[in-house]
Order: sequence, then structure tokens, then C-alpha cells
Amino acid sequence: MFEADDIRAWRGHDVVDATGHKIGVLESIYVDTTTDQPFFATVTVGLPTRRRLAFVPLTGATVGPGYLKVAHSKDLIKKAPAIDTDGELPAGDEPSVFAYYDLPYASGAGSERRLARR
Repeated sequence: MFEADDIRAWRGHDVVDATGHKIGVLESIYVDTTTDQPFFATVTVGLPTRRRLAFVPLTGATVGPGYLKVAHSKDLIKKAPAIDTDGELPAGDEPSVFAYYDLPYASGAGSERRLARR
């Protein structure tokens, strides 16, 4: 896996599913604020006139020459919670992103955000 600091080098590369089908292009990484480790990626998906950024977990992801391979299927990711290409994930929507992938969610001790965009 790559470090959050390396995102500049990976932004714009293809994201593929476990079978090698292209999902979209890597836009950004969201780190888990409790560990400061990469946890979700946003991937540009959709038609050119209706692009959005879909969230995909980085658990089990690997990198190859010019691509990021994620563990979830293209079909699942295309239906995942998303934001506009110039949007931001509202704090109140964080739990739904985790729930979509059946991942446990807990905000910080002071109710702070769990995800931070890099």
C-alpha cells in the first residue's frame, strides 16, 4: 500500500477492481483520523457530463504499474455513496459511507470527524 503523503504521485491513475476492470480515476485519499492511515479513496466515475466521486475502501488494495487495484467490484463501487467532483463529504454523511461497505463507524472521542481528505 502507499502512504498518504504519496497521493500526489498516484492521483489521476486508474483504479481497477479485483478482476482488472477499470472503475475510474483516483481523485483523492481520505485518511482515518484515528490512525492517519489511508482508509478510503475517491474515484471519478460516471458519464462526462455527470461525473462524481465515489468512495471505495482501501482495505486490501494493492498498487501496480500505473493503477490502484481495490478489493470491491466495479458494480458495487459505482453505486457507492458519492460527492460532486468539486464537493466535500459532510460530517453527517460519514456513517453512511462506512455502512455501505459494512464497516464499523465511530466518530472521535469529541465527536470529531473520522475521515480527512488528503
